[in-house]
Parts: sequence; structure tokens; C-alpha cells
Amino acid sequence: MTGPSTRRARAVVYDEPRRFSVRDVEVPDPGPGEVVLRVLVAGVCGTDLHLHDGEFGPTYPLTPGHELVGEVVEAGTGAEDLLGHRVVVDNTASCGRCAECRRARPAFCHHLVAQGVNAPGGFAELVLTDADRCFLVDDLDPEVAVLAEPVACVVHGLDVLALQPGADVLVLGAGPTGLVLTSLLARGGAGRLTVAAPSEAKLALARARGADEAVRLRRGEPELGAAQLAALAPDGFDVVVEATGAPGVLETTLPLVRTGGTVFVYGVPPEAAVWPVRSYDVFRRELTIKGSFAQQHSFDRALRLLRTGRVDPAGIVTHRFGLDAYADALAATADSAVVKAVLVP
Repeated sequence: MTGPSTRRARAVVYDEPRRFSVRDVEVPDPGPGEVVLRVLVAGVCGTDLHLHDGEFGPTYPLTPGHELVGEVVEAGTGAEDLLGHRVVVDNTASCGRCAECRRARPAFCHHLVAQGVNAPGGFAELVLTDADRCFLVDDLDPEVAVLAEPVACVVHGLDVLALQPGADVLVLGAGPTGLVLTSLLARGGAGRLTVAAPSEAKLALARARGADEAVRLRRGEPELGAAQLAALAPDGFDVVVEATGAPGVLETTLPLVRTGGTVFVYGVPPEAAVWPVRSYDVFRRELTIKGSFAQQHSFDRALRLLRTGRVDPAGIVTHRFGLDAYADALAATADSAVVKAVLVP
């Protein structure tokens, strides 16, 4: 992304971990194939909490925000057809040439540019991006369209999981991605779907999205709900999806999965988190452990799911903040009572 800086706009800017301010930044003119967006809505997620602490390889100065919806207000040569349209952005740009790109794994590109991580993101009034990573969403409400990136991540996750039809599935966590997982697993072949989470309000949202069973799993005391889960599946669940990233929750998964079953690590854990797994358990019970990172070429499918209502957006965005209230948005994202917070620059 190149071009002379000709305007300034307000943005959240980190100079180092845990130290940020809202200030004016330069916004370059769009070059060929580039556009400038006026940000309408930007989602705040668990990844932003990790970036706040300096995890996940941020480059400073950093403007976070990788879930963004914007209106195209300027366009470079070759991108003029996007002017005036509302778009969502695939925040990642891969090189297409490294070993991982050639294996069709662009999220692991050796030269990955990720807006909101190592390039300016959407917690700003204006942001420059590539036109070929924009997807038209004029037909979607911005607070629905802002879910495109998290839904795309779930779509990739389900690609990795490769669920067998009729499987008995347990999802631990009913945050935004847990609810999207619930919507798609309930429609995508799960024979029975159980969701466990600390919040009764979130469990109600999970039931509305197709969960057959909902179990309260108290934060910090997961063992209190584990007995109820074990009673639901005495032989264990075929698949246990850890969708919280909370330390301690992952440790409850192995006793809940059946022999020959799968543990799917989907939630975003702290980088330093350690999961004690006995190798003998994996060996003796022939367990499969899978993980899923980000999204890979799944924005088109995510938008289709939002447009058809296969993913129900109702009740997911619960809290809205301006740029100056970014600290409050972070606190809300860390609050188990909040489903999803967004910034409205």
C-alpha cells in the first residue's frame, strides 16, 4: 500500500502493549487497486484482547481492528466501481509465492499482511485497503455484515473439523463464535448438539440457534458442570469443541470425549497457556486433536450464510462504543455477560 499522505483521521493507536491513545493519523491516497473506506462498524473480539497485551505479533504503531465494514469514499485506478458501496474486508493479504501459500494455506503465509495486527486496521475513521479484498454488502445491515469475518473463521474451522453426520457434539462456550458454531453445527449434521457456557442469557441464544441441550458451566469452576455433561453422554461425546480460549476449560475436554473422538481447539488461548495432555490417553483411546486458525478463502461462504439466515445475527451485537470509549469496548469484550461489542467510529 503506497501513496502520499494527504489527509488525517482519528484512530486508536498503540505505541506498545497496553498503551494506546485516540489520535489523528495520516491516511495515504489510494494507489492502483486500492480504496479508502469510511469505517461504519468494526467488531472487537478476543484477538484484540490478546493484541492489547502484545500477543500475536503486533507491529507498532498499531491500529487494531480486523472485523470491519466501511463505505468506499475514494478509489485508485481500477477500483472506481466500488465508490459509494458498502463493503466488508478480508483483512489478510498473502504473498501467493511462499511454501505455505503454495500449499493453499494463506493464513500461514511467511509474508502475511494482516490489517489490525501488523498493518493499520479498522478502529479508525478511515482506512486504506486493497480493492480485491473487499466484498460488497450493500444489502446487509452493517451490524450483520460486521459478523462476516468471525463467520468466515467458523466456516474454515468446520472445513478442518470435517464433522461426521449424526455426531454427538459438545460446544464449550457461547460467545459470538460459539453461537455461530451452534447455528452451523445444528444445521450441518450434528445428531445432537450440547452447548455449555457460564451465562444463562447466552445459553438461551444457543437454544434459539438449535442447541438440543444447554448446560451452565461456571467460569472458574468448570467441574461443576462437567458432571451434568458426563451424565448426558456417559460414553463421551464424539466431538468436543473448545470455543472459549479460557485457561482451564480446555483441561475439561479429554474426560468428556469418547474413545476415538475428537477434541477441536477453536477458542483463542493466551500464547503462554499450556494444556497438560497425557500422551497415553491420546494413544490408548485413539483420540484426535484438531485446531483451527483464522479464515482461509471463506468470506464468500460466510456472506452467503448471513444472507440466507443460516447464521442468525439476532442478539449477537449487544454493545456499541465510539472510538473515545475504546477502553470500555475492551472491558466489555472481556465481560462474560457481553455477547459482542463493536466500535462505531
